Amino acid sequence: MIHELTSPLTTHLVNTLRDSQSDALRFRQIVKTLAVLLAEAALGEEALQERFLLTWQGEKRFRLFDESELLFVTVLRAGLPMLEAMADLFPKAEAGFLAIKRDEKTHESKLYYDRVPDCRGKHLILVDPMVATGGSLIDAMQLLKGRGARQITSLNIIGAPEGLNLIARKFPQLDIYIAKIDEGLNENKYIVPGLGDAGDREYNTFE
Repeated sequence: MIHELTSPLTTHLVNTLRDSQSDALRFRQIVKTLAVLLAEAALGEEALQERFLLTWQGEKRFRLFDESELLFVTVLRAGLPMLEAMADLFPKAEAGFLAIKRDEKTHESKLYYDRVPDCRGKHLILVDPMVATGGSLIDAMQLLKGRGARQITSLNIIGAPEGLNLIARKFPQLDIYIAKIDEGLNENKYIVPGLGDAGDREYNTFE
């Protein structure tokens, strides 16, 4: 199921990313903030577990997420700021890395790095800013779906209906939380209006 955020703050942050005058530092900061907003939407109250904490008034019971059950997996490199935000938020969670590159001529995706910890029993959360054709997310799901995660969720910032609908058909069990669904793809399979290449804008790696 696809869940799109609708708050005015989300709209403001996404549209600030679209501004070509936003430098790399500002771009990364906004991506991190949006990742936190997406995590808030994706991690429901039912996931909170009661545990005893030693407070200034002694031992008392409170509800928290079990961070050890969370596994955040990013698709390099554009997803790195999102992963950093999740690592700051949940320092006891595990992290995994996939590197999937799209061929700009064939628009096919190719995996060239896979470093993901044991997924068994985990809530596996994929973090990647953009969903265009859906190729990278589909490849990631095909790689990870059989590794024993009890639940898989995807956090994304912008996406095109073409890619999102394709993913929803292939993986109806996947919950996608996205900040903004854009108009669609152009003839080059880029998101319109989009925000440019997220990885390049985050790290100033323009050719």
